[in-house]
Amino acid sequence: MTPEPATICLGCWQNLHVPIPLRGPLSAPFRIFGIKPSRMNPNMCTICEMAFSRVMKARAVTIDATIMFADLRGYTVLTQSLPQAGLTSLLDAFYDDCAMAIWHFDGILNKTIGDAVLAIFNFPVKQQDHAMQALLAARQIQQNFARRREELVRTVGDIELGIGIGIDSGDTNFGEFGKAHRDLTAVGTVVNRAARVQAAAKSGEILVTSAVRDRTGDVVTGDGADYALKGFDQPVRLFPA
Repeated sequence: MTPEPATICLGCWQNLHVPIPLRGPLSAPFRIFGIKPSRMNPNMCTICEMAFSRVMKARAVTIDATIMFADLRGYTVLTQSLPQAGLTSLLDAFYDDCAMAIWHFDGILNKTIGDAVLAIFNFPVKQQDHAMQALLAARQIQQNFARRREELVRTVGDIELGIGIGIDSGDTNFGEFGKAHRDLTAVGTVVNRAARVQAAAKSGEILVTSAVRDRTGDVVTGDGADYALKGFDQPVRLFPA
C-alpha cells in the first residue's frame, strides 16, 4: 500500500533496482525524455508502461496476479434521464473513485471499458498479499460510491445504481500484445473468469473466487454458492466479500 505519492518509480525500483524520480527537481531531466508518472498508476513511470519488452527482455511473462473488474450498474438507464453533462460527471467520478482506490493499494488501472474498469495487482509493483490488496481496493470503491449514490438517488429517483465487482487470482499472461497496435495488458483464464464473476455480481456486491478467498484468510467467510459462468463448463464457486 502506498498512502502518499511515491518519489521514485516503484516498478523500476522493484524490477530493475533503478531509482527513477517521479516528482521534485530531480525528475525534470527525465521529463525531457518523456519519462513521467504513468496513467495506469502515478507511482509508476512510463518506462514500466511503454518499455515493457525492453525492461523484461520478453514481450510477455507469466505472473501470479489478482485481476479485478468493476462495472457501473444503472448507467444505461441514467442516459435516459440525466443530461449529458451529468452523465459525464458520473462517469468521471466512477473512474476517479476506482483509480484512487486501485492506486492506493498499488494496483494498476489497466483499462477503462465504457462503464467498467480492469485493474491488475502484483505487477509491476509486487506484493505478497496482492489478493488482499485487490479486495481492500474493491471495498474502498464500494464505500466511496455508496455516498455518491445517495446524492444521485435524490436527483433521479430510486433506480438500480451501483457497482458490481469481480475478483480472481492466479497465473496470468502479462505483456505487450498486438503488432500494428500494441497493448500492455493481461490475458488468460484468470482475466476471463474475473470478468464473468463481475457480470454475476449484483449492484453494490463484491464476488470473489475460491482462489481469492483462500489467499485472504478469514476476511472472506461463508460457504459461497455455485454460479454458471458463461464460457466455463463447470459451475464456479463464488463468495460475497
